Amino acid sequence: TIYLGPGIVFSGAWWGLRRLVRVARMHRVTSIADLISSRFGKSPGLAALVTLIAVMAATPYIALQLQSVSMALSAFASDGHSLPPSIALWVALGLAAFAILFGTRNLAADERHHGVVIAIALEAVVKLAAFVAVGVFVIWGIADGPSDILARIDRMAVSSGGEGWMINPERWFTLILLSGAAVMVLPRMFHVLVVEANDEDRLRQAGWAFPAYLAIMSFLVLPIAVVGADILPKSANPDLYVLDLPLSQGREGLATLVFLGGFSSAMSMVVVSAIALSTMMANHWLVPLWLWLRQAALSGPAQPSQDLGEDLGALMLHARRLAILAVIGAGWVYHRMSGGTSALAAMGTVAFSGMAQVLPAMVAGLLWRGATRRGAIAGITAGALIWTCMVFLPSLGLMSQPVMPAGIDAFAGSVLLALAVNVLALTLVSLTDFPSPAERLQSLSFVHAVAPDAAPVEATVPAEPLLTLAGRIWGNEHALDMFRRAAEAQGRTGYLPELTPRFLADFERQLAGTVGAATAAALMMRVGGRGGVTVSDLMEVAGEASRAREDNRRLELTSAELARTAAMLRESNEKLTALSAQKDAFLGQISHELRTPMTSIRAFSELLMEPELPRSDRDRFA
Repeated sequence: TIYLGPGIVFSGAWWGLRRLVRVARMHRVTSIADLISSRFGKSPGLAALVTLIAVMAATPYIALQLQSVSMALSAFASDGHSLPPSIALWVALGLAAFAILFGTRNLAADERHHGVVIAIALEAVVKLAAFVAVGVFVIWGIADGPSDILARIDRMAVSSGGEGWMINPERWFTLILLSGAAVMVLPRMFHVLVVEANDEDRLRQAGWAFPAYLAIMSFLVLPIAVVGADILPKSANPDLYVLDLPLSQGREGLATLVFLGGFSSAMSMVVVSAIALSTMMANHWLVPLWLWLRQAALSGPAQPSQDLGEDLGALMLHARRLAILAVIGAGWVYHRMSGGTSALAAMGTVAFSGMAQVLPAMVAGLLWRGATRRGAIAGITAGALIWTCMVFLPSLGLMSQPVMPAGIDAFAGSVLLALAVNVLALTLVSLTDFPSPAERLQSLSFVHAVAPDAAPVEATVPAEPLLTLAGRIWGNEHALDMFRRAAEAQGRTGYLPELTPRFLADFERQLAGTVGAATAAALMMRVGGRGGVTVSDLMEVAGEASRAREDNRRLELTSAELARTAAMLRESNEKLTALSAQKDAFLGQISHELRTPMTSIRAFSELLMEPELPRSDRDRFA
């Protein structure tokens, strides 16, 4: 079931994954938390909530990898005894050092780590080669071919009375659902699938290659499991059959190859999980907290270019390194609290079921414009609380297993209950709620996969604070080169482009590719002195529309485009100074706000022109 779910998702719904990758790349998404928060109005609170769930769900996932490495090392112990418990701690420290060295060397502008991806690809090849080698050895080296494997299966089925071969329908369905969801929402899966993606067309190859990879692994699991259960002692751990079978036949070289495949697999899972989670924790916990503390410490009016610290990039790198240590440390603590003896598959399903609680919000955000931020928060919170009480805490032994009606599997019932409450809360709250203007604009961009609009930044803000901010995040050389290229594209000389809406949109998206959409919006607000669009903003524009109409007609005589930037407005205002000094100041402040309702009006107007739009929807949009 753990392989069937991802196989179904990739082979039957690659077009949906392609849409996910397209929208995420359009918004420069850095994590699953960033995707969901960006869809729902770039909400920092929602991003922090998703990060919390991801950290909780990742602890058993990382503990699973530490446990697998510890068990594999114990299998090689020459005296036949288990290695000391501290071996898991040393493995965790080594993996944390590797993740810090190769995952946080610098602050990438697009959050991609090509070297890490190459390492993942290499470990996948090593793992597959090792698994195929031990599978071939078991089928033809220990057994006498596929017919002998089938005979052993029949013999074991008869001896067990068939009870061990019965399928539990609700658990079967639940595990396929969870594993299919995990390949999209688990932090490391999302990071490799979406953040590290060079382009969406790679999913065409992944649509058949990844299910084929999983099919080969699944096909070889059965003979290894059957032969292991048949010839190894009853006390042998099934998770170690792949190692114990070669060792029992004196094939230490093959066992070493299997160990290297398993160790490389565990290493890549921990490292990528730590990198993905550290990005989320730094972007949505540590840096926003630092910005809040900086703002609280300042007295008097803020100076946009002076209150962001000397080196924000170094701060983020240190925050991510600290987060890596915290994440892997939490996995080791979970490993110790769970006793280090849980079945590996059971530990994995705890992580899968936790991250599955963000799936309804992600799917609704991509398909339903009516989904709101409050609905997403309500659904995720309700589902996560049920999962915590019925799955996560019982896995640590801190609470008893939930009691289900007779005939219903406890784990499957708990997961399905959490997801059902999650979806119900998301739907009901969204139907009774009304999204903010920023949410409506973001929902249009996500659902229809159109480019996002520019952030509302004051026209009076010069380009120097933005250049200073870019230099403190990416370095002065990269920032100067980016601003110089933007100025050249506008036909200007020097390093300071005009703050056109297009430039501001591109700048915020590049910023979001490093720090996340919510933090990028907060930084733009910090520099520009403005937040997101609010209802009061729109009402203020509507109240002044009658007086602005006459001024707009005068501006059209001197400019072919109304939405010019601060420099263009200053030139126009000089011509209007003799007429009205008050109107000049007003135009300098309101021009950017006028673009926001115009963008919304244009979007709804385009929807009204769709020929197949139902009459009821057409009236509502009108």
